[in-house]
Amino acid sequence: MIRYVMRRLATLPLILILLSALIFSLVLFLSPYERLAVFIPNADMVGANIPFDELVKKYGLDQPFYVQYFSWLQGIMHGNLGWSPSARMPVAEALSKYFPATVELMIVGALIVFIGGIGLGTYAATHHNKLPDQVARVATILGVSLPEFIFGLLLLVVFYGWLGWFPPGRLSQWAEDVVYLSTFHRYTGMNTVDGILNGRFDVALDALRHLLLPALAYSIGLLSTLLRMMRSSLLETLNKDYVMTARAKGLLERVVIRKHARRNALLPVITLAGSLIARMLGGAVIVETVFNYRGMGMFVVTAAQGLDFSAILGVSLVIGIFIIVTNMIIDLLYVVLDPTIALG
Repeated sequence: MIRYVMRRLATLPLILILLSALIFSLVLFLSPYERLAVFIPNADMVGANIPFDELVKKYGLDQPFYVQYFSWLQGIMHGNLGWSPSARMPVAEALSKYFPATVELMIVGALIVFIGGIGLGTYAATHHNKLPDQVARVATILGVSLPEFIFGLLLLVVFYGWLGWFPPGRLSQWAEDVVYLSTFHRYTGMNTVDGILNGRFDVALDALRHLLLPALAYSIGLLSTLLRMMRSSLLETLNKDYVMTARAKGLLERVVIRKHARRNALLPVITLAGSLIARMLGGAVIVETVFNYRGMGMFVVTAAQGLDFSAILGVSLVIGIFIIVTNMIIDLLYVVLDPTIALG
Protein backbone atom coordinates (compact mmCIF):
# COMPACT_ATOMS: atom_id res chain seq x y z
CA MET A 1 0.00 0.00 0.00
CA ILE A 2 2.86 2.40 0.84
CA ARG A 3 4.44 1.75 -2.56
CA TYR A 4 1.11 2.50 -4.25
CA VAL A 5 0.79 5.78 -2.34
CA MET A 6 4.36 6.76 -3.24
CA ARG A 7 3.73 6.01 -6.92
CA ARG A 8 0.61 8.18 -6.91
CA LEU A 9 2.39 11.03 -5.14
CA ALA A 10 5.32 10.81 -7.58
CA THR A 11 2.98 11.60 -10.50
CA LEU A 12 1.63 14.74 -8.79
CA PRO A 13 4.45 17.15 -9.84
CA LEU A 14 4.19 16.04 -13.48
CA ILE A 15 0.42 16.54 -13.50
CA LEU A 16 0.79 20.00 -11.96
CA ILE A 17 3.41 21.01 -14.56
CA LEU A 18 1.18 19.83 -17.41
CA LEU A 19 -1.76 21.71 -15.89
CA SER A 20 0.20 24.95 -15.57
CA ALA A 21 1.49 24.64 -19.16
CA LEU A 22 -2.05 24.07 -20.45
CA ILE A 23 -3.41 27.07 -18.54
CA PHE A 24 -0.54 29.31 -19.64
CA SER A 25 -1.12 28.32 -23.27
CA LEU A 26 -4.38 30.27 -23.08
CA VAL A 27 -2.41 33.52 -23.23
CA LEU A 28 -1.19 32.61 -26.72
CA PHE A 29 -4.55 33.82 -28.00
CA LEU A 30 -3.69 37.32 -26.73
CA SER A 31 -1.40 39.88 -28.27
CA PRO A 32 1.85 40.76 -26.43
CA TYR A 33 0.28 44.02 -25.31
CA GLU A 34 -2.73 42.22 -23.83
CA ARG A 35 -0.40 39.76 -22.12
CA LEU A 36 1.29 42.59 -20.23
CA ALA A 37 -1.45 42.30 -17.61
CA VAL A 38 -0.28 38.77 -16.87
CA PHE A 39 3.32 39.82 -16.24
CA ILE A 40 3.11 43.33 -14.79
CA PRO A 41 3.50 42.86 -11.02
CA ASN A 42 1.72 45.99 -9.80
CA ALA A 43 -0.70 48.70 -10.81
CA ASP A 44 1.97 51.40 -10.79
CA MET A 45 3.57 49.91 -13.87
CA VAL A 46 0.34 50.41 -15.82
CA GLY A 47 0.42 54.13 -15.29
CA ALA A 48 4.16 54.45 -15.73
CA ASN A 49 5.54 56.49 -18.64
CA ILE A 50 7.19 53.47 -20.28
CA PRO A 51 6.57 52.63 -23.97
CA PHE A 52 4.71 49.37 -24.57
CA ASP A 53 7.50 48.03 -26.76
CA GLU A 54 9.96 48.38 -23.90
CA LEU A 55 7.57 46.62 -21.51
CA VAL A 56 7.10 43.77 -24.01
CA LYS A 57 10.86 43.38 -24.30
CA LYS A 58 11.42 43.73 -20.53
CA TYR A 59 9.04 40.90 -19.70
CA GLY A 60 10.17 38.75 -22.61
CA LEU A 61 6.80 38.68 -24.37
CA ASP A 62 8.58 38.57 -27.70
CA GLN A 63 10.36 35.35 -26.67
CA PRO A 64 9.34 31.76 -27.62
CA PHE A 65 6.53 30.08 -25.68
CA TYR A 66 8.75 27.94 -23.45
CA VAL A 67 10.81 30.96 -22.38
CA GLN A 68 7.66 32.90 -21.45
CA TYR A 69 6.22 29.84 -19.69
CA PHE A 70 9.24 29.31 -17.46
CA SER A 71 9.37 33.03 -16.71
CA TRP A 72 5.69 32.90 -15.65
CA LEU A 73 6.32 29.73 -13.65
CA GLN A 74 9.24 31.36 -11.88
CA GLY A 75 6.99 34.27 -10.96
CA ILE A 76 4.42 31.85 -9.54
CA MET A 77 7.09 30.21 -7.39
CA HIS A 78 7.73 33.64 -5.88
CA GLY A 79 4.02 34.32 -5.37
CA ASN A 80 3.70 36.71 -8.32
CA LEU A 81 0.53 36.00 -10.31
CA GLY A 82 0.30 39.48 -11.80
CA TRP A 83 -1.95 42.42 -11.08
CA SER A 84 -5.76 42.18 -11.07
CA PRO A 85 -7.42 45.38 -12.34
CA SER A 86 -10.88 44.08 -11.36
CA ALA A 87 -9.84 43.48 -7.73
CA ARG A 88 -7.36 46.40 -7.68
CA MET A 89 -4.75 44.27 -5.95
CA PRO A 90 -2.22 41.56 -6.83
CA VAL A 91 -3.87 38.31 -7.94
CA ALA A 92 -2.15 36.36 -5.14
CA GLU A 93 -3.59 38.77 -2.57
CA ALA A 94 -7.06 38.52 -4.12
CA LEU A 95 -6.91 34.73 -4.07
CA SER A 96 -5.81 34.69 -0.42
CA LYS A 97 -8.82 36.92 0.32
CA TYR A 98 -11.53 35.12 -1.66
CA PHE A 99 -10.41 31.48 -1.85
CA PRO A 100 -10.84 30.75 1.91
CA ALA A 101 -14.44 31.99 1.67
CA THR A 102 -15.18 29.50 -1.10
CA VAL A 103 -13.36 26.69 0.74
CA GLU A 104 -15.45 27.44 3.83
CA LEU A 105 -18.61 27.25 1.75
CA MET A 106 -17.45 24.00 0.15
CA ILE A 107 -16.66 22.40 3.52
CA VAL A 108 -20.18 23.06 4.80
CA GLY A 109 -21.63 21.91 1.47
CA ALA A 110 -19.48 18.77 1.46
CA LEU A 111 -20.68 17.87 4.97
CA ILE A 112 -24.28 18.20 3.80
CA VAL A 113 -23.61 16.18 0.64
CA PHE A 114 -21.56 13.31 2.04
CA ILE A 115 -23.11 12.88 5.48
CA GLY A 116 -26.61 13.40 4.15
CA GLY A 117 -26.09 11.37 0.96
CA ILE A 118 -24.47 8.38 2.65
CA GLY A 119 -26.80 8.43 5.67
CA LEU A 120 -30.05 8.93 3.77
CA GLY A 121 -28.94 6.55 1.01
CA THR A 122 -28.26 3.84 3.59
CA TYR A 123 -31.62 4.46 5.25
CA ALA A 124 -33.47 4.32 1.92
CA ALA A 125 -31.73 1.07 0.90
CA THR A 126 -32.45 -0.63 4.22
CA HIS A 127 -36.13 0.33 3.82
CA HIS A 128 -36.36 -0.79 0.20
CA ASN A 129 -39.78 -0.18 -1.41
CA LYS A 130 -41.16 1.20 1.86
CA LEU A 131 -42.31 4.77 2.52
CA PRO A 132 -38.83 6.21 3.30
CA ASP A 133 -37.49 4.72 0.07
CA GLN A 134 -40.39 6.09 -1.97
CA VAL A 135 -39.96 9.56 -0.46
CA ALA A 136 -36.22 9.45 -1.18
CA ARG A 137 -36.84 8.56 -4.84
CA VAL A 138 -39.23 11.48 -5.37
CA ALA A 139 -37.03 13.92 -3.44
CA THR A 140 -33.88 13.01 -5.38
CA ILE A 141 -35.65 13.47 -8.71
CA LEU A 142 -36.73 16.96 -7.63
CA GLY A 143 -33.25 17.70 -6.28
CA VAL A 144 -31.52 16.74 -9.52
CA SER A 145 -34.07 18.56 -11.70
CA LEU A 146 -34.20 21.87 -9.82
CA PRO A 147 -31.53 24.39 -10.96
CA GLU A 148 -29.26 25.71 -8.22
CA PHE A 149 -30.13 29.37 -8.70
CA ILE A 150 -33.87 28.65 -8.62
CA PHE A 151 -33.52 26.65 -5.41
CA GLY A 152 -31.30 29.39 -3.98
CA LEU A 153 -33.87 32.09 -4.77
CA LEU A 154 -36.62 30.00 -3.16
CA LEU A 155 -34.51 29.61 -0.02
CA LEU A 156 -33.88 33.37 0.07
CA VAL A 157 -37.57 34.19 -0.32
CA VAL A 158 -38.67 31.81 2.45
CA PHE A 159 -35.85 31.91 5.01
CA TYR A 160 -34.72 35.52 4.52
CA GLY A 161 -37.60 37.38 2.92
CA TRP A 162 -40.40 35.84 5.00
CA LEU A 163 -38.74 34.53 8.14
CA GLY A 164 -35.58 36.64 8.31
CA TRP A 165 -33.54 33.74 9.72
CA PHE A 166 -30.64 33.36 7.27
CA PRO A 167 -29.43 36.59 5.62
CA PRO A 168 -27.21 36.74 2.49
CA GLY A 169 -23.58 37.83 2.48
CA ARG A 170 -20.76 36.41 4.63
CA LEU A 171 -21.34 38.25 7.92
CA SER A 172 -23.75 40.63 9.62
CA GLN A 173 -22.55 44.22 9.92
CA TRP A 174 -21.74 43.93 13.64
CA ALA A 175 -19.72 40.74 13.06
CA GLU A 176 -17.88 42.30 10.13
CA ASP A 177 -16.89 45.22 12.38
CA VAL A 178 -15.46 42.73 14.87
CA VAL A 179 -13.52 40.84 12.19
CA TYR A 180 -11.76 44.02 11.03
CA LEU A 181 -10.66 45.00 14.53
CA SER A 182 -6.91 44.93 15.15
CA THR A 183 -7.47 42.53 18.05
CA PHE A 184 -9.12 39.94 15.78
CA HIS A 185 -6.47 37.75 14.16
CA ARG A 186 -7.07 36.25 10.71
CA TYR A 187 -5.56 32.79 10.80
CA THR A 188 -7.30 31.04 7.90
CA GLY A 189 -9.58 33.62 6.25
CA MET A 190 -12.56 31.38 7.13
CA ASN A 191 -14.87 33.28 9.47
CA THR A 192 -16.17 30.22 11.33
CA VAL A 193 -12.68 28.89 12.06
CA ASP A 194 -11.16 32.29 12.85
CA GLY A 195 -14.08 33.13 15.12
CA ILE A 196 -13.48 29.96 17.14
CA LEU A 197 -9.70 30.49 17.27
CA ASN A 198 -10.23 34.06 18.51
CA GLY A 199 -12.73 32.92 21.13
CA ARG A 200 -15.53 34.85 19.36
CA PHE A 201 -18.10 32.09 19.10
CA ASP A 202 -20.78 34.69 18.33
CA VAL A 203 -18.90 35.60 15.14
CA ALA A 204 -18.50 31.91 14.23
CA LEU A 205 -22.23 31.29 14.71
CA ASP A 206 -23.11 34.37 12.66
CA ALA A 207 -20.80 33.17 9.86
CA LEU A 208 -22.42 29.72 10.00
CA ARG A 209 -25.86 31.34 9.81
CA HIS A 210 -24.82 33.03 6.57
CA LEU A 211 -23.27 29.84 5.21
CA LEU A 212 -26.20 27.44 5.58
CA LEU A 213 -28.46 28.69 2.78
CA PRO A 214 -25.82 28.99 0.01
CA ALA A 215 -24.27 25.66 1.07
CA LEU A 216 -27.68 23.98 0.95
CA ALA A 217 -28.56 25.66 -2.35
CA TYR A 218 -25.60 24.33 -4.29
CA SER A 219 -25.41 20.97 -2.54
CA ILE A 220 -29.00 19.80 -3.01
CA GLY A 221 -28.39 18.45 -6.52
CA LEU A 222 -25.12 16.79 -5.48
CA LEU A 223 -26.80 15.35 -2.38
CA SER A 224 -29.51 13.84 -4.56
CA THR A 225 -26.93 12.33 -6.91
CA LEU A 226 -24.91 10.83 -4.07
CA LEU A 227 -28.02 9.54 -2.31
CA ARG A 228 -29.15 7.69 -5.44
CA MET A 229 -25.67 6.23 -5.93
CA MET A 230 -25.40 5.12 -2.29
CA ARG A 231 -28.86 3.58 -2.35
CA SER A 232 -28.31 1.56 -5.54
CA SER A 233 -24.80 0.51 -4.49
CA LEU A 234 -25.94 -0.68 -1.06
CA LEU A 235 -28.94 -2.53 -2.52
CA GLU A 236 -26.56 -4.41 -4.83
CA THR A 237 -24.14 -5.13 -1.99
CA LEU A 238 -26.89 -6.46 0.29
CA ASN A 239 -27.46 -9.31 -2.18
CA LYS A 240 -23.82 -10.45 -2.13
CA ASP A 241 -22.93 -13.88 -0.75
CA TYR A 242 -20.73 -12.58 2.07
CA VAL A 243 -23.61 -10.44 3.37
CA MET A 244 -25.91 -13.48 3.29
CA THR A 245 -23.26 -15.42 5.19
CA ALA A 246 -22.97 -12.70 7.82
CA ARG A 247 -26.73 -12.80 8.32
CA ALA A 248 -26.69 -16.58 8.52
CA LYS A 249 -24.17 -16.34 11.38
CA GLY A 250 -26.82 -14.53 13.38
CA LEU A 251 -25.22 -11.07 13.35
CA LEU A 252 -27.48 -8.13 14.06
CA GLU A 253 -28.71 -6.34 10.95
CA ARG A 254 -27.07 -3.04 11.95
CA VAL A 255 -23.74 -4.87 12.35
CA VAL A 256 -24.13 -6.48 8.93
CA ILE A 257 -24.86 -3.08 7.36
CA ARG A 258 -22.12 -1.17 9.16
CA LYS A 259 -19.25 -3.65 9.08
CA HIS A 260 -19.88 -5.68 5.93
CA ALA A 261 -22.25 -4.07 3.43
CA ARG A 262 -21.75 -0.31 3.69
CA ARG A 263 -17.94 -0.39 3.55
CA ASN A 264 -17.96 -2.08 0.14
CA ALA A 265 -20.95 -0.05 -1.05
CA LEU A 266 -18.89 3.11 -0.47
CA LEU A 267 -16.39 2.26 -3.23
CA PRO A 268 -18.42 3.62 -6.18
CA VAL A 269 -19.56 6.52 -3.98
CA ILE A 270 -15.95 7.54 -3.32
CA THR A 271 -15.29 7.33 -7.07
CA LEU A 272 -18.19 9.70 -7.68
CA ALA A 273 -16.87 12.11 -5.06
CA GLY A 274 -14.10 13.34 -7.37
CA SER A 275 -16.53 14.65 -9.97
CA LEU A 276 -18.75 16.11 -7.24
CA ILE A 277 -15.88 18.25 -5.95
CA ALA A 278 -15.44 19.77 -9.43
CA ARG A 279 -19.20 20.39 -9.65
CA MET A 280 -19.10 22.09 -6.25
CA LEU A 281 -16.58 24.62 -7.50
CA GLY A 282 -18.68 25.26 -10.59
CA GLY A 283 -21.85 25.63 -8.53
CA ALA A 284 -20.13 28.08 -6.18
CA VAL A 285 -19.93 30.65 -9.01
CA ILE A 286 -23.73 30.77 -9.37
CA VAL A 287 -24.60 30.43 -5.69
CA GLU A 288 -22.14 33.10 -4.51
CA THR A 289 -23.67 35.54 -6.99
CA VAL A 290 -27.24 34.77 -5.87
CA PHE A 291 -26.42 35.12 -2.16
CA ASN A 292 -23.95 38.04 -2.54
CA TYR A 293 -21.34 35.82 -0.94
CA ARG A 294 -17.93 37.39 -1.59
CA GLY A 295 -15.89 34.34 -2.54
CA MET A 296 -13.84 33.16 -5.48
CA GLY A 297 -16.97 32.55 -7.55
CA MET A 298 -17.88 36.23 -7.54
CA PHE A 299 -14.22 37.10 -8.13
CA VAL A 300 -14.21 34.91 -11.26
CA VAL A 301 -17.40 36.54 -12.58
CA THR A 302 -16.01 40.05 -12.02
CA ALA A 303 -12.67 39.10 -13.64
CA ALA A 304 -14.37 37.56 -16.67
CA GLN A 305 -16.62 40.59 -17.17
CA GLY A 306 -13.61 42.91 -17.04
CA LEU A 307 -11.40 40.66 -19.23
CA ASP A 308 -8.99 40.41 -16.29
CA PHE A 309 -6.63 37.84 -17.86
CA SER A 310 -4.16 37.65 -14.98
CA ALA A 311 -6.95 36.94 -12.51
CA ILE A 312 -8.50 34.33 -14.82
CA LEU A 313 -5.15 32.54 -15.17
CA GLY A 314 -4.54 32.64 -11.41
CA VAL A 315 -8.01 31.35 -10.55
CA SER A 316 -7.78 28.60 -13.18
CA LEU A 317 -4.44 27.48 -11.78
CA VAL A 318 -5.68 27.42 -8.16
CA ILE A 319 -8.89 25.58 -9.06
CA GLY A 320 -6.96 23.06 -11.16
CA ILE A 321 -4.49 22.37 -8.34
CA PHE A 322 -7.32 22.07 -5.83
CA ILE A 323 -9.18 19.52 -7.96
CA ILE A 324 -6.02 17.49 -8.67
CA VAL A 325 -5.02 17.33 -5.00
CA THR A 326 -8.59 16.51 -3.94
CA ASN A 327 -8.82 13.66 -6.45
CA MET A 328 -5.44 12.39 -5.25
CA ILE A 329 -6.80 12.25 -1.70
CA ILE A 330 -9.91 10.44 -2.95
CA ASP A 331 -7.73 7.86 -4.70
CA LEU A 332 -5.90 7.24 -1.43
CA LEU A 333 -9.19 6.89 0.44
CA TYR A 334 -10.24 4.35 -2.17
CA VAL A 335 -7.19 2.25 -1.29
CA VAL A 336 -8.02 2.50 2.42
CA LEU A 337 -11.47 1.07 1.75
CA ASP A 338 -10.17 -1.61 -0.61
CA PRO A 339 -6.46 -2.42 0.01
CA THR A 340 -6.44 -4.95 -2.87
CA ILE A 341 -6.32 -2.03 -5.33
CA ALA A 342 -2.76 -1.30 -4.28
CA LEU A 343 -1.75 -4.77 -5.43
CA GLY A 344 -2.76 -4.04 -9.02
